[in-house]
Amino acid sequence: MAKKRGLLAEINRQMQQDAKRREQAQRQAAKAQVAAQRQAEQAARQAERARAQASKALATELKKAEQEAKRLHVEAMEAEVASRNADLVVMYEEIDNLLAATLEVDDYVDLEKLRRVAEHPPFEPGPLASPALPPPRLAQPPEPQFVAPEGAPKGLSGVFGGKKKYAELLAVAEAEHAAVHQAWQAEVAAIPERQREADAAHEVAEQQRQQQLQAARAAYDEECRQREAAVGESNRALDQLIANLGYDVEEAIQEYVAIVLENSAYPDGFPVEHEFSFDSAHRELTLSVSVPEPSAVPSVREYKYVKAKDEIGSTSLTQKEQKERYANAVAQVALRTLHEIFEADRVGRIQTIVLTVETSALDEGTGRVMEVPLVAVATDRPTFEHIDLSNVVPVKTLEFLNASVSKNPWGLVPIDVSKGVRG
Repeated sequence: MAKKRGLLAEINRQMQQDAKRREQAQRQAAKAQVAAQRQAEQAARQAERARAQASKALATELKKAEQEAKRLHVEAMEAEVASRNADLVVMYEEIDNLLAATLEVDDYVDLEKLRRVAEHPPFEPGPLASPALPPPRLAQPPEPQFVAPEGAPKGLSGVFGGKKKYAELLAVAEAEHAAVHQAWQAEVAAIPERQREADAAHEVAEQQRQQQLQAARAAYDEECRQREAAVGESNRALDQLIANLGYDVEEAIQEYVAIVLENSAYPDGFPVEHEFSFDSAHRELTLSVSVPEPSAVPSVREYKYVKAKDEIGSTSLTQKEQKERYANAVAQVALRTLHEIFEADRVGRIQTIVLTVETSALDEGTGRVMEVPLVAVATDRPTFEHIDLSNVVPVKTLEFLNASVSKNPWGLVPIDVSKGVRG
């Protein structure tokens, strides 16, 4: 019997997992273990600060600092114990109320709520969205002006050779000016070409930017197209499922059952899995539920901080308490599964359910993992819907339904299913 899960069931499973994680996060924020965890973290930080202060303290203050660090360490350990015990309380409450948890909700699945709308992130091209700034216009540098050397000869100084010396200085100055002016002319003449090169480089860079922007936009559009296609495929499958359910198509009913069971959120400490098949001719669902083996269910009664050993220890539940909790949980899983299927199937396409609850365990004789059946029950809709599950003792309800129940589920004592569930 293979597990049935189609596209919509997988999408729904992911949605339910996301919703479950959000719900658990919100619920956990209000639980006592959050406050205890904060206290543990705060105490740990204080202890660390105290240890740091102790290492820096003067010799006369060292003993006092060490005592304070020890006190804060003890507080941190005690806060950690309180946090762990708060977690235990929540986990055991969830396991002990598996049936009550599902009675608080309507297990019917409105398939229209699975209809999806493509959501696209905004197109963010980053720097590609901004055109490159054009290069600045190159300005002509000021034309160098000739400045005659100072000290032109006057009066008698020109008679005694002053004019000759000045003429030499003037010739040097004029030659230097001519060279500077020639360089200026060359620079001015080169400005148009330099401007053209800068403009051409800017144009190339702008073309490359536009090409990269177009490529980024094309990639974004393709991603949007793929999202639209995926959503379209999902919605077409949903339309087909709704239409097929209207005609009682066997595969559609199995798909709907898979969605219903994926919606059944079990505690992390007690996960379950389902396998099933539907016989449309007899309107009968054959369902197998796998529960954790007894050793996977926590057995700690309480955590305690042993100051003498500076360690966190624990005390265990008695075997009687463990047996009762596990047997009660197995019985609740059976009734919960029957209830969820019948309640979710408002139209009544499923009239009878043949259910087996089992677990996996290591066979010490063969060394292989074996399936251990713990509960087997077959019931029809009218009989089950007559039961008020809010007031029952689960094991007694299974007896009322003529179920075969293990005498000791915690001890992995199997029931006999060699002749089938009804046998």
